Amino acid sequence: MKAIIPAAGIGTRLRPHTLTRPKVMLTVAGKPIIGHIADTLMEAGIHQLSVIVGYKKERVMDYFSKISGLDCEFPEQKEMKGLGHAVLYGLEAVDEPVLIILGDTIINTDYKAFISRDTHTLGVVQVDDPRRFGIVETDKNGRILSMVEKPENPPGNLAIAGLYLIRNQGLLKESIEKLIRDNIKTRQEYQLTDALKIMMEQNEIFTASEIDSWLDCGKMETLLETNRQILEKKGNCAGNTINSVIIPPVFIAPDAEINESVIGPYVSVSSKAVIHKSVIRDSIIYEEAVVRESLLSGAVIGQNASIKGELKALNLGDYSETF
Repeated sequence: MKAIIPAAGIGTRLRPHTLTRPKVMLTVAGKPIIGHIADTLMEAGIHQLSVIVGYKKERVMDYFSKISGLDCEFPEQKEMKGLGHAVLYGLEAVDEPVLIILGDTIINTDYKAFISRDTHTLGVVQVDDPRRFGIVETDKNGRILSMVEKPENPPGNLAIAGLYLIRNQGLLKESIEKLIRDNIKTRQEYQLTDALKIMMEQNEIFTASEIDSWLDCGKMETLLETNRQILEKKGNCAGNTINSVIIPPVFIAPDAEINESVIGPYVSVSSKAVIHKSVIRDSIIYEEAVVRESLLSGAVIGQNASIKGELKALNLGDYSETF
């Protein structure tokens, strides 16, 4: 089975970090968001990926070139015309299943069970504000009766979580092509939800499957929350620590340097970062960043950034300095 990962988005809500890298390449728990997704797919036995690239595409392509065991292609979405438009680049006109998973959301579920289902299936999750999401309405057996994108008057609170199993990708391809041919848009974009509704009108059966958890990486506060939750499960301290106190869970890269500092809980320190005489909690430190004599909480420090003497939450982009 092939998986399609839309990864062309810019991520304006995550600036300044997305000024130099695409949203899917932001780091949580020591690894890019899309890296966690790739790991999950390989564990489920999926090794063929169609990664839809666009903004800063070289960063994504370079990352996947270093992962063994994957057969990847990188169609480019040159214009941001919606999720349906992006997914189309990865579809083939064949009667074969495909898994679609958004590149900026980490979903925890039993993937092997999910991809073995014999109907088109959408991963769903209950949300507090359904107006922000695609929403489905189901019967008591989990069959989807209707779906609507970001409704003003939601029929329920089951949100589409960004995980889609399509048993016949050729049918989805035809439906998206119809959207574009007939210029059917919602909120000025070609929506995947609208293409799925066309399939339902052709008597295709869709079911909903509630996922275990949904880790959103779309804003800075949710990025830090995702970092916390992954560290709870996969924290690891492998760095070079000298005269320091480590409070788990943390991730410290093997070649990071920690000297006379207190690190944790919920801190990710990436490759070749240097931390000296600092206290850091609930933060993400990118590659080759240097932090000296600082007290940080809720901070995201970009690649090659340098900081000294700060006492606050901080959002510092790549190659920046503050003293």
